[in-house]
Amino acid sequence: MSSPPRGELAAQLAPVVREAVEAIGFDLELLDVNQAGRRRLVKVVVDGDEGIGLDEVAQASRAVSAALDAHEHLIAGPYTLEVTSPGADRPLTKPRHWKRSRLRLVKVKPQALAKEPEPVEFFGRVGDADDTGVVLLVKGELRRVEYKTIERAVVEVEFKQPPVEELALLEGKHLKEESE
Repeated sequence: MSSPPRGELAAQLAPVVREAVEAIGFDLELLDVNQAGRRRLVKVVVDGDEGIGLDEVAQASRAVSAALDAHEHLIAGPYTLEVTSPGADRPLTKPRHWKRSRLRLVKVKPQALAKEPEPVEFFGRVGDADDTGVVLLVKGELRRVEYKTIERAVVEVEFKQPPVEELALLEGKHLKEESE
C-alpha cells in the first residue's frame, strides 16, 4: 500500500500530531511532510506559552513519535521525524504569538492602503495582546494596533535587557488609538 501525496498526507497526519502535541501542553505551529529519498521527512514545529527548550523538544518528539507509530498505516513506510521550536525569525501571525512576545521588540510592516504610498516599517515593544490587536510602545508612545492592519511582524533579537522606562510604560493604561 502506498501512502497519499505529500499535502494529503500532512492533512491526514495533522490531527494525530496536533492531539499528541496538545496533550503535553504545547501548540502545533507547523507540520510538513517531504519525500527524502525512500523515506519521508516529517517536520513538526511546536511552541508553548513559556517557549520551548531542548527538554520540551525532546518531550514533544517522544509524544509525536509514539502517535505516528500508532498510526503507521498513514505513512506506509520509513520516515524521519524532526521536531523543533520556531526560530527567532518566525512571523507573528496569531494572537498567541503576540501574547508570547510580551515585552519583546518587534519590527512591524503595516499593510498598504489603497491610494497611499508604501507604508514604513516601524519598531515597537509588545504590551498587552488580545484576539484582535496588540498594544505597542512606539517611540515612547503606547498605541493599539489591530492585527488586520499588519502585513508582517517579527521579533527582533536583542542582546541586552529592555530599558526599564519602556517596561514601566507598558504596564501603564494610557493608549493612543492607531488610526486606520
